[in-house]
Amino acid sequence: MTPPSLPAALRAALDAKLEGLSRRDAASRLALISKTYRDGGGSITIKSEVDALAYALVRMPATYAAVTACLNALVEVRPDFSPHRLLDVGAGPGTASWAAAEAFSSLRDFTLLDVNAALQTLALDLARLYPRLAAMTCRRDISALDEAEPADLVIASYMIGELGEAERHGIAERLWSRTRDTLLVVEPGTPAGYERIISLRAQLVASGAHVVAPCPHDHPCPLSAPDWCHFAQRLPRLRAHIQLKGAELPFEDEKFSYVVLTREPVPQRFARVLAPPSTGKVEVSAKLCTTGGIQAAKVPRRDKAAYATARRWRWGDAVSNQR
Repeated sequence: MTPPSLPAALRAALDAKLEGLSRRDAASRLALISKTYRDGGGSITIKSEVDALAYALVRMPATYAAVTACLNALVEVRPDFSPHRLLDVGAGPGTASWAAAEAFSSLRDFTLLDVNAALQTLALDLARLYPRLAAMTCRRDISALDEAEPADLVIASYMIGELGEAERHGIAERLWSRTRDTLLVVEPGTPAGYERIISLRAQLVASGAHVVAPCPHDHPCPLSAPDWCHFAQRLPRLRAHIQLKGAELPFEDEKFSYVVLTREPVPQRFARVLAPPSTGKVEVSAKLCTTGGIQAAKVPRRDKAAYATARRWRWGDAVSNQR
């Protein structure tokens, strides 16, 4: 499995960009950018190199960790998947492309689409010294999605939430039309982010897509409010991140919701651990999504082999399907 921390080449590229950067100016710009995102304004306030770098320092590690966790889940279910072409939609500074490059050595062609010029410039700058990403192409218009060559792997991370509700139905079909094999969509792990994922999932399953992860089935999600399907990935914070945000902890937990869809059904389905398991002296208790729906699994200690396996379960893990 690919680790959740930024690869050395990306950390080095970010460090190089930090030379001479005013932390005060970056922190001030970051505060405005963060407020705009919270208010649903997207990347409209990211206009300069300082803006783009401040955003990348704070969001790249968390986005990278979340996308990597999703790609690890994909690889676990489809270990033979070897994509050659990637289409990164709403790419920002290219975070998902870096994650995909680490997860799949087979990738050779990287196309990034994003409407923000400053983020695109940063994406190209960061990739310039990394041989596999140095030849990436960027286009500054999401409308170019309809003209992009279909890709083996299409990723849309943290982007559909920036669209209006009426636009989301259309973008789902457009993403799927560019998907030769597999589509990954990632959103924040909030109830609203989950609703966007589950709506897109239902729409594309109705169009013939098959779910690879996290669900072990193509049926409607069995969860009901106030519950929602989401996961968490712990990652180390960069020193600059701690400085810019005034953070106290050296790590953060990125919560996310996601779906991986493919053109062909997968031969094997795995149950998914939907919450942190409870490990006691008598048993391991875990909430699982299985082919038969939600299951409260209890693995007794007297079943030594099963208990030893269950003790290693973590939130988000794929496990042997249970009914």
